[in-house]
Amino acid sequence: MADLSHMPHGRAADTDAADRSYVGLAKQIYDLIVAGDVGPRARLPSERTLAERFGVSRTQVREAIIALEVQGLVEVRVGSGIYVAEAAQGRSSAFELPRGSGPIETLRARAVIESEIAALAATEHRDADLDRLFAAMRAMRENINDKAANEAADRAFHLAIARATGNGMLQGVVTAMWDSSRADPLWQKIEEHFHTPALRAASQDDHQRIFAAILARDAAAARTAMQAHLARVIDVFTQAWR
Repeated sequence: MADLSHMPHGRAADTDAADRSYVGLAKQIYDLIVAGDVGPRARLPSERTLAERFGVSRTQVREAIIALEVQGLVEVRVGSGIYVAEAAQGRSSAFELPRGSGPIETLRARAVIESEIAALAATEHRDADLDRLFAAMRAMRENINDKAANEAADRAFHLAIARATGNGMLQGVVTAMWDSSRADPLWQKIEEHFHTPALRAASQDDHQRIFAAILARDAAAARTAMQAHLARVIDVFTQAWR
């Protein structure tokens, strides 16, 4: 494992203390790799250790590592750890910083927004909305082993809930959150690691609970079910590499 005892401690080190995004952290780790402080094929410390070292959250570390992996600078081996990639050797100091929110940050925003949307859908939906929700769940179930088709049905389910509120602005917000994250290379990379048939099956069960609450016009239950669903995804996407 790389010896990072010389690394500066705390948020004050090299980054603005007010910057809570993962971008500054990714740049700090990148600079260490390019400077040769951490050599090729060396294993980086655990996410917990990095979080403590830099005074940031483990979520920020996870997103920073994913950003570096997309750049080909580190290699993540689930069950083993995080390693400096061979391609990192000899790289210039130029680094294309990630833009926008990280995938976990986006999921947490969705948990706040979509849980309230589900609650509103429970009181405002019409019969046609229930038909759309049921059709999306059926498509998810029929395509449980087809990731792309299952994801399309997953999107349709969440957009149908937003549509059931009768509020076009809310539908636009959910659409934007979904489509921007799916086009993000960081999202694609984190899904590559953790989006499994088991997660799709669990999501199917979660969706059934959300649908049942909306059908019953139980706003509190719909809110809770949506929160639990997205909390599950966040938990899976933040499980330890090793």
